Amino acid sequence: MHHSGSECHRGEGEPDDRPKSVCVVSGVQTVQVTHDEDGMRVTRWFRKHFSHISHNMIEKLLRKGQIRVDGGRVRSNQRLSAGQSVRVPPMPDSDKQTEGTSITHKDADFIRSLVIHEDRTLIALNKPAGLAVQGGSKITRHVDHLLRAFGKGEQQPRLVHRLDKDTSGVLVAAKTARSARTLSRLFQIRDLRKTYWAVCLGLPNPRAGEVAGFMKKAMEGGRELMVGARHGEAGARHVLTRYAVADNAGRRASWVVLRPETGRTHQLRVHMQAIGHSILGDGKYTCNIPDPEGLSRKLHLHARKLEIPREGLKPLVLEARLPEHMADSFAALGFNQDDNLMRVEAALL
Repeated sequence: MHHSGSECHRGEGEPDDRPKSVCVVSGVQTVQVTHDEDGMRVTRWFRKHFSHISHNMIEKLLRKGQIRVDGGRVRSNQRLSAGQSVRVPPMPDSDKQTEGTSITHKDADFIRSLVIHEDRTLIALNKPAGLAVQGGSKITRHVDHLLRAFGKGEQQPRLVHRLDKDTSGVLVAAKTARSARTLSRLFQIRDLRKTYWAVCLGLPNPRAGEVAGFMKKAMEGGRELMVGARHGEAGARHVLTRYAVADNAGRRASWVVLRPETGRTHQLRVHMQAIGHSILGDGKYTCNIPDPEGLSRKLHLHARKLEIPREGLKPLVLEARLPEHMADSFAALGFNQDDNLMRVEAALL
């Protein structure tokens, strides 16, 4: 990874108590391809969203034209693009995933408590750390399912981007197909501004700058990681992050404001590791600086702000307050959320 910068350089549960259902059949769904899924084969995309459906069943549905992308038939090896709409035919829900057609009052109240903004086009949530955005192997409780509290079938809000399970903060779902297309396009072309807050180990030098290079997925020690790559290497994608230190507790830890100019999986976590200052609580992308004692071991990465451009209007600015574990760490480390923040954010423009 390339790391450059200067002082003035512009810089990026609860137990599941839903009733069990074995043979419930879901209706037709239209699911938006997120920017994180750009380039994914349609069969892999399907297994990711519906892990209990066999590969043979997916192939059969494709042959019959029951699975469609933007209204057209597709082959199993076709790659998807961010913003496309995938028609998902009625399917049996998994007894392992217990994805019933409804959610409990408790879960509905929970997801509604996360809403930080709602209008006729979108819903914005402050996702807590530890809550998955979408389902998968052994994941039965996730945002995509909980969104049924706001409507079912075609009326259910559609996620247009993702956050890692352990990352907290602003998460947006579109309320209409038109809004989903518009927002997905904005995420795809990066025509919106994302601001993250992190507590990082040590003190980055310089205090403001950028990290750029190429990344790809790799298997290490039996688990999938994002690693540095060379330009032109198979699977390599360009990545760029701007950063600035807002405050620091000596050289023990720093409050870093991050602005990802690209949107790759684990990008911010990999980039902070690359400059030797991993994010506190990140057990996957570590560095050799010890953790400050007495602080939470949860991941200290928060999607603080999302600024969405709107034609003929001021940008929609969505802000999410810090999760409790990060607020506690800010207090313990003496970070002041008012001092220097405007200067730091200006440096990232």
